[in-house]
Amino acid sequence: MNATMRAMVFDGGRPILADRLVPVPIPGAGEVRIRVAACGVCRTDLHVVDGDLSSPKPALIPGHEIVGRVDALGAGVVGLSIGARVGVPWLGHTCGQCRFCLSGRENLCDAPQFHGYTRDGGYAEYVVADASYCFRIPETYDDEHAAPLLCAGLIGFRTLRSAGDAQRIGIYGFGAAAHIVTQIAVAQGRTVYAFTRPGDQAAQTLATDVGAAWAGSSQDKAPATLDAALIFAPDGALVPAALAAVDKGGTVVCGGIHMSDIPSFPYRQLWEERRIVSVANLTRADGHGLMEAAATWPLHIRTTPYPLSSANAALDDLRAGRLAGAAVLRV
Repeated sequence: MNATMRAMVFDGGRPILADRLVPVPIPGAGEVRIRVAACGVCRTDLHVVDGDLSSPKPALIPGHEIVGRVDALGAGVVGLSIGARVGVPWLGHTCGQCRFCLSGRENLCDAPQFHGYTRDGGYAEYVVADASYCFRIPETYDDEHAAPLLCAGLIGFRTLRSAGDAQRIGIYGFGAAAHIVTQIAVAQGRTVYAFTRPGDQAAQTLATDVGAAWAGSSQDKAPATLDAALIFAPDGALVPAALAAVDKGGTVVCGGIHMSDIPSFPYRQLWEERRIVSVANLTRADGHGLMEAAATWPLHIRTTPYPLSSANAALDDLRAGRLAGAAVLRV
């Protein structure tokens, strides 16, 4: 009899995951199988199950903030051994041959694969991953608190990099990514101002707890002129608001994979060499850079744990804005 495992499966219809027994995956050449210990619940997972991202893999197992230990090796794997603790991110594979891969921009690969979207992810007891896209996790973080680093941390890190050397940074949408990147920015000597949903006192308290100099509503005027704004909330209306808050030469970085339409705004808000840019996916260099930063600066990751069987409850809490920090499934 083939071995089975427990997994939460999305059938592509209703935004509800089914608790099922499915076959334990077998790693192919260059792949490893990982016994999952924890998997973060990301807003991208929500976009997948809510239909904002089209054409997910049939009978999809979501999840791409995965931490666990290697328990089987495919042919040709080097650099990883049985028992190694690794993290598995959103980017699962790239072609290595398109012009983007060849120019160091594998995040824009023409034929990518993504965990929890086009290949199965970590809402399960086991996951198979390309060994080249797994990251070593600093030992100072346990599995639960390491999991959000694999997307919230990575996308936040890449978004911050896109802001260049900006010193006064506004962050719009204060959740999992924001509370991690704020700590990195403050450790680098920058000043962070946090903008949350109106009335979200829990997020504002979290922001100041992790080092923000100020926290208030996204409807409030910034207490200082910003050099850059990082937007993690999927609300396109925040783009003109952030543009109005940044100084000449400032940058607005959109860090999400999905956002509602950006409303029109006067050209005057963009003039004087202000820029709007987006962040797409990640590179392995981002992963190694973040893990080095996480080892250098102890990051306090705020998590709310759920059992695997409560994945739907975790998604509901994220959808409703009831979380401060990151939801994590304990597998």
